Order: sequence, then structure tokens, then C-alpha cells
Amino acid sequence: MTETIPPELPEEDVHPSIARNAAVLSLASIFSRVLGMVREIIIPHFYGATGLVSAYALAEFVAKILYDLLVGGMLSAALVPVLSDYRRPEKRAQFAQVASVVFTAIAILAGVVVLIVEVFAPQIVFLIGGDLSPEYQIEAIRLMRITAPVIWVFSASGGLAAILFARERFTMVALGDALYNLGVIIVVPLFHKQLGIEALAFGMVLGGLIQLAFRLPDLRGSGLHVTRHLRNPVLKRVWKLYLPILIAVLVSMIQGGIDRRLASGTGDSSLAYMRTATTLYQLPHGLVAVAISMASLPSLSRWAAAKDWSAYKSTLAAGLRAVLVLVIPATVFLWVLAAPTVRLLAEHGEFTPTDTYWTYLTLRYYLVGLVFASVDWPLNFAYYARGDSKTPAIVGILAVGVYLIFALTLLPYLSFLGLAFADGMKQMAHAFMMIFLLWRWGGRLEHGVGRTALVSTGAALIMGVVLYLSADAMMARMGTADLIPRVLTLLIPGLLGGVIYYLILRWLRVPEVDLLHGLAGRAMGLGRK
Repeated sequence: MTETIPPELPEEDVHPSIARNAAVLSLASIFSRVLGMVREIIIPHFYGATGLVSAYALAEFVAKILYDLLVGGMLSAALVPVLSDYRRPEKRAQFAQVASVVFTAIAILAGVVVLIVEVFAPQIVFLIGGDLSPEYQIEAIRLMRITAPVIWVFSASGGLAAILFARERFTMVALGDALYNLGVIIVVPLFHKQLGIEALAFGMVLGGLIQLAFRLPDLRGSGLHVTRHLRNPVLKRVWKLYLPILIAVLVSMIQGGIDRRLASGTGDSSLAYMRTATTLYQLPHGLVAVAISMASLPSLSRWAAAKDWSAYKSTLAAGLRAVLVLVIPATVFLWVLAAPTVRLLAEHGEFTPTDTYWTYLTLRYYLVGLVFASVDWPLNFAYYARGDSKTPAIVGILAVGVYLIFALTLLPYLSFLGLAFADGMKQMAHAFMMIFLLWRWGGRLEHGVGRTALVSTGAALIMGVVLYLSADAMMARMGTADLIPRVLTLLIPGLLGGVIYYLILRWLRVPEVDLLHGLAGRAMGLGRK
């Protein structure tokens, strides 16, 4: 029997499971971002923005990009849609065996990759960080070998997350993702004197183990087990969906390697500046776009399987509107208050005012692409839900070409700041291509997405003026040297600007205000449980 959406239902009640799951993921993401900010306060405090942090950034990049290559890119494009299909009543009996085959294959492949990284760490460092000073290259090799096992931990954890997402169990997965940050938070303050920069690497490994541990309780009753019988058609099906994404991830790896190689040639601290700026950039992106997209993917997959394109487009449009309403003002906030934000979170200990200056400039160049990167997530997931992984992969490759054009053109004039701007141009190009192709496939999305984008942008610009004037007045009156003025310079303008933005949306009767009320109510309800 095909599931349909009764037309008389209000839109915020159409997908209660999506709203609830989005609330779970958003709550966990808030917790994760708070802990992530604590982690990012700790790193510059103890290590500043030095070549040692750049060396760690190389090791961290390799671990995370290889996870993306093995599982991260596969998670939403292939694993969740395929495993969700086996949760349908007629296939449910096969779910445990299929999940076991997938997990075992991931574990074996990840183990092989760990061995490769351990052996070829010097060559990898030379390839992507060869312009760092020799002493920092040696440290990067050491850090890469310490963090290599976390590739297996991340991959196993990602495989388990796909299984739990297919079963629509989000809570422990999201909590584990949040508590990953505890690794660095625990290890660095306790052992930085004894271990130096290596405390960061050991903290990363501990965080990965914490994340993995929080996947395990929800697996009870799933029938998951390690199996020797890997001849199963599900692997071929997953591979067929993932192959285009794999090519795109490989291209993205090449782009990331070029990005770091170019950045390492502009100074030993450049990667450290870019790393801190990227963390702030990813705060609203992970909190909003990732949470909403992951929560909607199982439902989008079911609508696509049932060929109910009206429900499919309605679900996608609701996700896009929610992303726009939240990410646009967040982008304006970070742009206007970039300097106070970096100053509060990073300027202490070994992190100097000069480091703050370069970091907040880097953040502003990255922010050019934030809205587009956030919109991209639900668009990509909409294609994955239809079993189409080729289109996002091809678009991703073309977008990398856009990055290279801007990066190589701007590097002589803007140094590493040009690389941040080039990344924003890549995100913009990717989003526009995806929107155009979606229109070619199914016509106009309708459902008020364009109106929401325009209204949110206008309201956010008014909010930005308020942020600028109020923060400027407070800094002139209170200064920026002490902690309390730094906090108030962000808190008071942020609250004032947020209230004005909300009132404008309310006055213009933007439907997403009611949707956000519903999400907030569900989030508070979950928080009381």
C-alpha cells in the first residue's frame, strides 16, 4: 500500500518522525558544537597557531578524508538508502544478514587502509605538506602514524551509524558524535606537557573510541555479527551506487591535498588559521544542514521507492526552507562578528592578536560559500534517495574544477585567503548546478522555497546592521581585553539581532516560524525525557 500525505494536514505535522529525528540530531549537534568549541579553545590555548598545529592539521585531514573515502561518502549515498530498503516488511527478515555483510566488508577494508597509511606516511606528508619546514614534516609523519588506527575506528563507527539510521535510531549515534570531542578535551590539558603536540593525536584516537562505544547499545536485537560469507548481492548494489561518489571523493581528496600543499607554501601557520576558521564555519552547517538532511533521508528514500513524488518534493522543500531560515542569519552573524567570535574563542594562551586577525579574515572568505554548502546537503540527499549517485558525483567533480580556477588565480594576490574564497566559489557553483538539474528533472520545486530565501536574506541583512552597530558601540565602551566584555560583545548583539530577525519573520508570516516552534517544542520535550 502506497503511503501518501493527506492534503489537509498542516505541513509541520506531515512528517512527525522527521521533525523528531531532526530535533534529536539538532540537540546532539548543539551539544557537539559546544564541546567542539571547547576543543577549539583548548588547541590554540596550548599550542597557538604554530607549525605544530599545521602538522597536526595534515594528519587529521588524512584520517578524515580516508574515512570519507571508505564510509563517509558511502553513508548517505548508498548505505542508508540500501539498508532502509531492507527495512521494508517484505525484506525485513534479510536485514541482519545484509547489515552483517556490509559491516564486515567495511572493517576489513579499513584495516588494510590503516596499514597502508602506517607504511607510506612519509610519502603522504611529502605529497600534501612538502612545503612545510622539515621539522614540521617529521612531526606530521609521527602524528599521522599515531592517528592512523582511528581510520578503522571511524569507519566501523560509520558502518554502525548507517545500520542504526536505517532502523531510524538516531539518539545514541548523535550523542556519540557529540562526545567525540571529549578525547582532545580530556587528553590535552592533562598530558600536553608530557606529550606535546602528540597529545592532540592521542585525544583524537580516544574521541573515536568514545564515538564507537555509543553506537553499541542500540545494536542489541539487530542480529549484527561478523561474517565470513561476503558473497552477497547487497555489496554489488552498494558498490554500484557508491562508485560515482568514490570517484568524486577521490577528486575531492586531490583538491584537499592541493589546498593544503598550496597553503603550506604560504607560511607555517596558514593551515592552523584555516583549521580554526573552518571549525567556526562548520558550526551552523553541522547544526542545521547535516541534522535536517540526515533526518529526512530515510523518508525521502521511502517516498522515492514508492514513486510518490508529491510527498518526496514536499519533504525536500520543507528541509530546504528550514535550512535557509537558520543558516542565512547564522552566516550574517559570523560575518559581522567574525573578529569578536575568534577573539573570544581563541585569543588566549599561545594564540596572539595577530593570529586572531588572520583567522577572522580567513573565516570571512570561507563564509562566501556557507549558505550554498548548507543548501547542497538536502539537494544531494534527495538524489541519493532516488538511487542517483552519479549526478552529485559529476557535479562535485565540476565544482572542484571551479575551485582550482579560483585558487590558482587568486593565490598570488590573496595568499591562503584566496584558497578560502575559492572554496566558497566551489560551494556556490555546486549548489547552482544541483538546483538547475533538479529543475530539469522535476520542474519547479514550488512550496515557497524562493520566497523563504528572499525573506530570510532581507531580514538577516537588517539583523546584520543591528549586530554591527550594537557590537561596535559595546566594544568602544567596554573594550575587548577582558573575558566579560568579549562575552557580552557577542551575547547582547546576538540576542538583539536574533529577536529582530524573528519578529520580521513573524510579521511577514513566514511558515517556517511555526515549523521551528514545533522543532523547538520537540527538542525541549526530548530534553526533559
